[in-house]
Amino acid sequence: MDQLRGISLTQLRYFIRVAERESMTRAAEDLFVAQSAVSSAVAHLEKELGVQLFIRRHAKGLILTAVGKELLLRARQTLTALAESLESIAGESQAFWGPLSVVCFSPIAPFYLPAILAGLKRDHPGLEVNVTEAVAGEVGEYLESGRAEVALTYDLALGDGIGRDVLAEIRPYAALPAGHRLAGADSVRLADLADEPMILVDLPYSRDYFIGVFTERGLQPNVQYRSSSYETVRAMVAQDHGYSLLHQRPATDSTYAGGSVVAVPIADDVVPLRVVVAALQSMRMSRRANAFAERCRAVVTAAG
Repeated sequence: MDQLRGISLTQLRYFIRVAERESMTRAAEDLFVAQSAVSSAVAHLEKELGVQLFIRRHAKGLILTAVGKELLLRARQTLTALAESLESIAGESQAFWGPLSVVCFSPIAPFYLPAILAGLKRDHPGLEVNVTEAVAGEVGEYLESGRAEVALTYDLALGDGIGRDVLAEIRPYAALPAGHRLAGADSVRLADLADEPMILVDLPYSRDYFIGVFTERGLQPNVQYRSSSYETVRAMVAQDHGYSLLHQRPATDSTYAGGSVVAVPIADDVVPLRVVVAALQSMRMSRRANAFAERCRAVVTAAG
């Protein structure tokens, strides 16, 4: 079964990696083979199928043609089905061996990933989880390109072809300096904060969300500082440079730079963000990916 119309599974693997990396050179480096082997595999596929799979762009890499995109989808389905069949034949003891590529939305990674990976290492020691962190907008690209099979992320900027399994809904809170006039309040209204200096989490889509919770109420936040680093934002708040809106709350209120952050619930009815496990709808998740998803659900649920 390794040959069909003169096409081998190895050639399909090479083609998939070229499509993901948009480069023969980078694909060869990932696969630890000579570039000539990769280019020969792609040329052979094009010859056997009688189609052009890639458009070569000078100095800009490769992009798939329409038929190339179709082959990419079917090649992934074929290899996934084969892997699942082999896992079934090998039995339960071998079901969770091998690599799994995961992408995680970077701001939530430190809150969930350590416990998720610890549980997988304990329960499935043969599973090799390769994690990439990305921001909103990039997460969906990793799934669509095949660079990751499954994602742990907020439900932000994911494409229509990506399925979501909702694990939790998390409301934002006001992160205030310990000496703030509202630090001891049971809750705080956004109108009470709008004129004060705001330290904005400056990440794609996240920034729009946080600004939007004000503008939807006819308010305009007074953004004084911006940072893409969650911990930098917290440190700035702790040093009394302003307040921020955040979702995840660390186990300690202390920051790297000293001082502490007080988390106060927001009284307004703000739309929460959903923590989801995401994967392509067109691909059935492998048992390895399902094991990851199950562990994500357990950890996120336990975190409350």
